[in-house]
Amino acid sequence: MNKHFTASSIPKGIHCLSLRLTDEYSSNAHARRQLPAPELLPLLSDNSYHHFILSTDNILAASVVVTSTVASSLRPEKIVFHVITDKKTYAGMHSWFALNPVSPAIIEVKGVHQFEWLTRENVPVLEAVESHNSIRNYYHGNHVAGTNLIQARSPKYISLLNHLRIYLPELFPNLDKVVFLDDDVVIQRDLSPLWDIDLKGKVNGAVETCRGEDEWVMSKRFKNYFNFSHPLIANNLDSEECAWAYGMNVFDLHAWRKTSIRETYHSWQNLKSNLTMWKLGTLPPALIAFKGHVHAIDPEWHMLGLGYQNKTDIESVKRAAVIHYNGQSKPWLPIGFEHLRPFWTKYVNYSNDFVRNCHIMET
Repeated sequence: MNKHFTASSIPKGIHCLSLRLTDEYSSNAHARRQLPAPELLPLLSDNSYHHFILSTDNILAASVVVTSTVASSLRPEKIVFHVITDKKTYAGMHSWFALNPVSPAIIEVKGVHQFEWLTRENVPVLEAVESHNSIRNYYHGNHVAGTNLIQARSPKYISLLNHLRIYLPELFPNLDKVVFLDDDVVIQRDLSPLWDIDLKGKVNGAVETCRGEDEWVMSKRFKNYFNFSHPLIANNLDSEECAWAYGMNVFDLHAWRKTSIRETYHSWQNLKSNLTMWKLGTLPPALIAFKGHVHAIDPEWHMLGLGYQNKTDIESVKRAAVIHYNGQSKPWLPIGFEHLRPFWTKYVNYSNDFVRNCHIMET
């Protein structure tokens, strides 16, 4: 239970970083400069560039994702990063990337409040996310207790940022193909070949998680996420179907716009009983919504489990293009695994004045 509390907390240094950078935004014109520069704005919708999308309210984690991507790229001048954050973090996030450019890559920082398309009419989960009454009522009753209750109170499960990826075709109407990254990944290889993968008409290029050397991490099937004693689940899903991973996904937005993935996602999310049908999180409803629309890619593109598998093979970590600290033991938390943390900390600029003044130190 203590681990669950720690995993859902915000370290003092990261909170300090957000506050100081937000203050800098109001006092320093350079921190408020337009991102990207006006002459580069057309590139935000230029499909000859490699577009990455990152949705997060963790400034330090965002800096690691962007820095590691650019550092590992063979063609950083072709990278465009679209960083999406919430309203309270927007000023701080903008300040960080305005003051710490990753030239020659292009960075756009946008708050959810700046997307006109994100309304309650278009996003039925928005109202539930803001009030999260269904979660509160269910988990504050006598149905469950202990760690499940703590998980339900975690901002991770009620944040709009966690649902945004299902709206990418509408949020980026001019883009055809993008790579979506979670904020707990590190990029270790050039990712430009991802744009050359033929998805065979599918929408979502993802690593399957039901087969692999690590039987604990790579043994996930639908039965691991869904309650098959529920008739709706039992009648519509196959318990042995292979699951796939969020965290590093190649999305063909052009193909996506021809599907009903978003509508399927909404229909399952809006079911009153969905809290009893699957484990908390956005992956289970996505497993349903993307059913039939997933193209499996080579697992070396995306290595999972660094946030919960203490016995992760170091040599495999070194070989992976993207390493993912999914799980509770994030590398910025004191419960992060010591032997796996250096792969993340190597991309933190500990000499940065804001990082240093917030006493964020390499441990």
